[in-house]
Amino acid sequence: MPLVFAHDTLGQRMLFGTGLAAQNVAAEIERLGAKRVMTISSSSGSAALGDLPVALAWHDVVQHVPIETAKAARAAATDGGIDLMVSVGGGSTTGLAKAIALTTGIPIIAVPTTYSGSEATNVWGLTENARKSTRVDARVLPVTVVYDAALTLSLPVALSVASGLNGIAHCIDSLWAPRADPMNAALATEGIRALAGGLRLIHADAADVEGRERALYGAYLAAVAFASAGSGMHHKICHVLGGTYTLPHAETHATVLPYVTAFTVPFAPDAERRIAQAFDSPSALEGLNSLRFELGAPTALRDYGFAAADVAEAASLALPAIPASHPRPVSQADLERLLSAALDGVTPTSELFTTGGAV
Repeated sequence: MPLVFAHDTLGQRMLFGTGLAAQNVAAEIERLGAKRVMTISSSSGSAALGDLPVALAWHDVVQHVPIETAKAARAAATDGGIDLMVSVGGGSTTGLAKAIALTTGIPIIAVPTTYSGSEATNVWGLTENARKSTRVDARVLPVTVVYDAALTLSLPVALSVASGLNGIAHCIDSLWAPRADPMNAALATEGIRALAGGLRLIHADAADVEGRERALYGAYLAAVAFASAGSGMHHKICHVLGGTYTLPHAETHATVLPYVTAFTVPFAPDAERRIAQAFDSPSALEGLNSLRFELGAPTALRDYGFAAADVAEAASLALPAIPASHPRPVSQADLERLLSAALDGVTPTSELFTTGGAV
């Protein structure tokens, strides 16, 4: 059959080099002609970038970007005459910078210290009244991303694993998201391969720079694929879990991923083949489950505060957001079964979602 598809590639500069973050950020500030820089980090993370022309250092960073936090940071940026932001940290830090950029248009240099991938997407998210909303807007795409594996060395192995599996979730979701196409599939497949290899090296030795470089490379590929393909079933579920029940971002994605994969791959043979190849495994689910077991990945939502009493509500909130294009039709009962299995860490298998399958 002939190939017919449309593909969007986001315009963004990316600089990659271990030990080069300070040099690369300084060069970008000069290139962009910025005079009043706002750094955004959860603590003293920006100190690793050396002596920057910082007019405002912001440290009030909260997961899932509550609207109140965003409003305070926006006001500070506007009052301070800020003309460039440098965000240093994980997805929450990048997310706050995006929330500021959304209403002010101030450009962002993103310096990621996790494998969340938010730095390479034009997706923003805000939480208000216990509901997380996500949208797409060109204003929030960082103008430059600076990757430096040395800045990830302090990220604990357990969090590295969860964050990296979040990156793999970007890849897998990109294979059946609303705008999935062959370009996204190629990026996602290589992203899975790079992240899986990098996480294995990090798990074996937390100080393995090569492993952390591979993971950053894979996270970038994952995010580029995700930004083009759009948000699929996995992310719609996890946004509800994070925004409504304040579950931790990376651990939630890591926990839910194998259940969405188990539910979907029987109806997505091309995605199944690609995922299996990326894991060098006989099947997609076997490869993913094997990696999770090897890495000691998160397994149960119960460990992060989700409860059986929340399952029905979470399913009803997620269901309307599931893309109609998902390869397998999704019902309220399907989501309740999926969330119940993820709640207790039941071994993810496709049989969980066959008629009469036991949880």
